[in-house]
Amino acid sequence: MKQISQDSINNALWAACDTFRGTISADTYKDFILTMLFVKYISDVWQDDYERYQQEYGDAPELVEEMMKNERFVLPKSASFQALYDQRHEPGNGERIDLALHAIEEANGTKLKDAGKSVFQDISFNTDKLGEEKQKNTILRHLLEDFAKPELNLRPSRVGTLDVIGNAYEYLIKNFAASGGQKAGEFYTPPEVSDLIAELLDPQPGDTICDPACGSGSLLMKCGKKIQSNHDGSKHYALYGQEAIGSTWSLAKMNMFLHGEDNHKIEWGDTIRSPKLLDKNGNLMTFDIVTANPPFSLSKWGHDEAADDVFGRFKRGVPPKTKGDYAFILHMIETLKSGSGRMGVVVPHGVLFRGSREGKIRQKLIEENLLDAVIGLPEKLFYGTGIPAAILIFRKKKTDDTVLFIDASNTYDAGKNQNILGEEHINRIVKTFRDRTTVDKYAYLATHDEIKENDYNLNIPRYVDTFEEEEEIDLVAVRTERKALLTEMARLEDNMSRYLKELGYDA
Repeated sequence: MKQISQDSINNALWAACDTFRGTISADTYKDFILTMLFVKYISDVWQDDYERYQQEYGDAPELVEEMMKNERFVLPKSASFQALYDQRHEPGNGERIDLALHAIEEANGTKLKDAGKSVFQDISFNTDKLGEEKQKNTILRHLLEDFAKPELNLRPSRVGTLDVIGNAYEYLIKNFAASGGQKAGEFYTPPEVSDLIAELLDPQPGDTICDPACGSGSLLMKCGKKIQSNHDGSKHYALYGQEAIGSTWSLAKMNMFLHGEDNHKIEWGDTIRSPKLLDKNGNLMTFDIVTANPPFSLSKWGHDEAADDVFGRFKRGVPPKTKGDYAFILHMIETLKSGSGRMGVVVPHGVLFRGSREGKIRQKLIEENLLDAVIGLPEKLFYGTGIPAAILIFRKKKTDDTVLFIDASNTYDAGKNQNILGEEHINRIVKTFRDRTTVDKYAYLATHDEIKENDYNLNIPRYVDTFEEEEEIDLVAVRTERKALLTEMARLEDNMSRYLKELGYDA
């Protein structure tokens, strides 16, 4: 069977979105497309494996059925994509798809459920958002026909590795984020930012890695992929996450499975108000790596309950009511292992210099020698906001009392709507971070005394001077050049007048 390229799959999936365009917004129909991709994939895998077992054990159908019960995903026949496709012309497509999703959840036990919440709980194809029953049935018929096209035959024997499907899923999420406006930041971190953070944190085999605001899971998986690429495909690590938005938690779960990341634990719930990643004694779990791109300056983050936090996360101070940036930072600090713990978090620049409560928290984090680096990023990197952001790196066990400041705000490839961190920009940041030395107009290694002199203000321009002196203008030379140009202009005017006279025009 001829294999197909990644681009062919990506293009076919994006074309399938045409079924919904003009009817509902991308932010709404993304759930239908991504869920159908998941159903189509597990159906194609199931069919591939079923036919393989039939060839091996064709004379023992009972054995084939038993073998299928041990597959990565169990698929009831009535819930397969093919069964839905075969009935596409009949009324009730929305209800049939919803029943199929429920059957898939029930057949796979806890794999697609978390504390009573199921992956497909917030997704309904039988919704009035798609219009009246007749219109809805037609739209869903078109959707099933889109996914039945040869380009979206996702059998492993045809598409090869799991990454092909995972990459297609990631491609869709990225495109939905690009058109998702303010809501895009809720579920997606640009891949180059995830790449950079993974390089900076340098995950190793055996690490436990956590993202307490994991969105669709892309940042978490980049850390896992970094271990695989650096250590001969090793999957000796574990991924943990928590996500407050139900539909985004569903995206993360499906994303993990489609990337072959079965060793994960993604919980649903509000990380600040109700952290779910707890040990057997009910205490916060700790991890080797904690990383996140939490919502910027969240106004309703749980301030009223913070003073009585049973986990003691706010012993350095309670962040202001209308800005939750330090709530996430303090939570993440408390979930770091005492020896190996390292942390990377994306923050708005206000976190670096705002005073009052945030200033006192910032001072204590520096005095405890937890802050390792401050890296300023270019503007327009993140979906949903054009403001520049920074990455803060923390370590539980540092070897000195310095903080490295890197100003990478002017190192990017300009795009139409989004700027991009190119590979050369990422490499420069990572090299500077690892060398840990001052670089003229780019990086500065500051001592705690210097930071104290600046009243614990971490605003990058206070440490990295990027000022470029303007070249001195030679006014005499400019005047001489101007005279020469005027002489040349006079000569050209004389020539033009002569030519016009020769052609019979009055000058």
